[in-house]
Amino acid sequence: MVKKNINTERFSQVKNSRRKFLNYLINFTSLGFLGMIVYPVIKYLVPPKNSEPNPISILAGEVNELENNSWKIFRFGRKPGILIKTPNGEIKAFSAICSHLECTVQYRSDFQHIWCACHNGHYDLNGKNISGPPPRPLENYKVNIKEDKIYVSSA
Repeated sequence: MVKKNINTERFSQVKNSRRKFLNYLINFTSLGFLGMIVYPVIKYLVPPKNSEPNPISILAGEVNELENNSWKIFRFGRKPGILIKTPNGEIKAFSAICSHLECTVQYRSDFQHIWCACHNGHYDLNGKNISGPPPRPLENYKVNIKEDKIYVSSA
């Protein structure tokens, strides 16, 4: 009878060690599976780092491209910019992103000011918001003219 108790104890120990091993295996597999689901979701939700550097100065165009009271959209890094030649011949540059909902603005020669078509926002020729929903003025860029070329830099 003593042998029988020893065998049953040994059997229960082996059974418990198998059960522990299977529990570890199931937990490890479950953890791996959870990682396979969570990792892509996190990679999707976290925005990538900006790999493109912000430019200091760019060539936006040439003076003879623009007539008085006309405009042109140009690329300033990852954002659009707007280059305006006022009715009196002055050249100005701003960010072309509306401060309300980030729509692209345009120059209205009939109003002689900058206009956002999304929600009828208006800016004067200094980039200041004058009517509509835009809460802030447009970002102002610095304009330099060298050899009939227009260079725009962040102010």
